[in-house]
Amino acid sequence: MIKINDLSYIRKTVLFFRKPKVAKVVSFVLNVFKYLFFISVILMLYLPIIIIAIHSLNENRSVYDFTNVTFHWYTDLFSNLINKGELYWVIRNTLLIAFLSTAISTVLGTLFAIGIHSMTKKKRQRMVMLNQIPILNADIVTGISLMLIFKLFMVVFPNIFGLTTMLLAHVFFSIPYVVLSVLPKLSELDVNLFDAALDLGCKPTRGMRKVIIPAISSGIFTGMLIAFTMSIDDFVISYFTTGNGFDNVSIFIYAGYRLNMSPEIYAYNTLLSFTVVFLLIGVYVFGSFKKRRELKIKSNFNRGAV
Repeated sequence: MIKINDLSYIRKTVLFFRKPKVAKVVSFVLNVFKYLFFISVILMLYLPIIIIAIHSLNENRSVYDFTNVTFHWYTDLFSNLINKGELYWVIRNTLLIAFLSTAISTVLGTLFAIGIHSMTKKKRQRMVMLNQIPILNADIVTGISLMLIFKLFMVVFPNIFGLTTMLLAHVFFSIPYVVLSVLPKLSELDVNLFDAALDLGCKPTRGMRKVIIPAISSGIFTGMLIAFTMSIDDFVISYFTTGNGFDNVSIFIYAGYRLNMSPEIYAYNTLLSFTVVFLLIGVYVFGSFKKRRELKIKSNFNRGAV
């Protein structure tokens, strides 16, 4: 039970912090902590990229000793790509798996999401729960499980390990992310939109292509980006499902880390990171410009109607 003295103390404390000078100091301290927290989060996210970019300019091959700034590793990287050296095949394998798995998982994930959305509520909840299992499952468990499954097919397909197994594995763990990205957009649609398209003479496939897909395009694009990101830097699942000398960049880094790895790989990672950042900025700027243009056209139309 709260005593009268306690209530008086609480009242004095509240009145103290409501004083203009005290409130101003508290607001200043909170803003400082807010910006410190924001800066710390940004550093945690982007500091590894900055460190890799710095090492890509280091003349010394050792990561523990920075000597002079040089672009030698970038020229070596382009020379390796032009002459089709070892790094060329590793990067080619990485991008090939990333683009193929992204395309396949985006199409299949979108179709699965549309199918799940058309189910009843109970069946939809069960399917969403099944879709969550590959996401929540540990990568090493998924990798070993897929490796054991692929080994069963070696009786019929002896050379299955390599491009085929890694591609199937990447498609397997990318599809759930696409489904989770598309389902919220499907729930925002008007339930009568597809039926209206059919009543106006559209066939089901045409109505799906002309009505449903454009309405959920933002969710599809988000799922595609997540699938590409998950695929291009995956190591654990790729390590257990590769074979026949088919390596991606992550496996190449793991294999060469203890053997004084060439800083060319730092140059590649730096170029890839900054390319993705500039592409995202370009997409954001283009989307903002398009939205402003649509609002301007709409406002001009409304003025003309008035």
